[in-house]
Amino acid sequence: MDGTAIGHVRRFQRTVTQRIGVLNDRFLARDRPLGQSRVLWEIGTGGSEVRALRARLELDSGYMSRLLRCLEADGLVVVDCGGTDGRVRTARLTPAGLAEHAELDRRSDEAATSILQPLSEAQRDRLVAAMSEVERLLLVSMVDIDALDPHHPAARHCLQAYAAELARRFESGFDPARSTPLDDQDLRPPVGLLLVAMLHAEPVGCVALKSRPGSVLAEIKRMWVDPSVRGLGLGRRLLAEVEARAAGRGVRTLRLETNRALAEAIALYRQAGYQEVAAFNDEPYAHHWFEKRVAVTRAD
Repeated sequence: MDGTAIGHVRRFQRTVTQRIGVLNDRFLARDRPLGQSRVLWEIGTGGSEVRALRARLELDSGYMSRLLRCLEADGLVVVDCGGTDGRVRTARLTPAGLAEHAELDRRSDEAATSILQPLSEAQRDRLVAAMSEVERLLLVSMVDIDALDPHHPAARHCLQAYAAELARRFESGFDPARSTPLDDQDLRPPVGLLLVAMLHAEPVGCVALKSRPGSVLAEIKRMWVDPSVRGLGLGRRLLAEVEARAAGRGVRTLRLETNRALAEAIALYRQAGYQEVAAFNDEPYAHHWFEKRVAVTRAD
């Protein structure tokens, strides 16, 4: 990693933490630090399950418990076990907590205004645009990609969302029963692989690899990215990851097919070095077939 780039990131972090008041134990001039204020804001007016709150903020259970206890002690939050599963705890704001939530919103607006006010209109536009770009890139850096069993809830969500989107976008709809068969067993090692991208503990993308043990040929299947994170380069990252995994298995040639309605996917494949070839299967929903040679990374 470039040491100069690392230095720039660290300097940016120091500037931001000072400017937004993270170093002060009384965030926004309230009687609590940023961590407690952020948890209170994330609980929101509708409440939140504690495990979802912890996953969203990427905090360990011990630290989250301490933050919630502090907020409970101040009379701002109540945590109870509801529903049929007594292990599921839900945090809700008390009337005092709701008032504090509204006050945090008001003061946060004031703090943002204090950052923008000294700047010219052109400088404000530059700052807001730069912040938006930084936020998008930070989101990309927070995405984790890992192999999951096709029965995993996150995997099922992605596969179902994939099929639902094709049904909306294809001219004749999409019926998985008419498509080339791809069973769960095809997505498990040693035959296949299913990679799932997670952001804030939520599934936001997937891609599959289908092959045969020892084969130097494999197919890429089920490429999908959630609309909420499109434009962040996640599709390109998923593609690069599945290519690397395939190369690590000794695969030398990757194939894929796609529908003409998926213009973004077609552009991505071409940019990634895939060449259009003659049809190599009878997939009824395909209009384009692609192929790419990859460098084997494992020792033969």
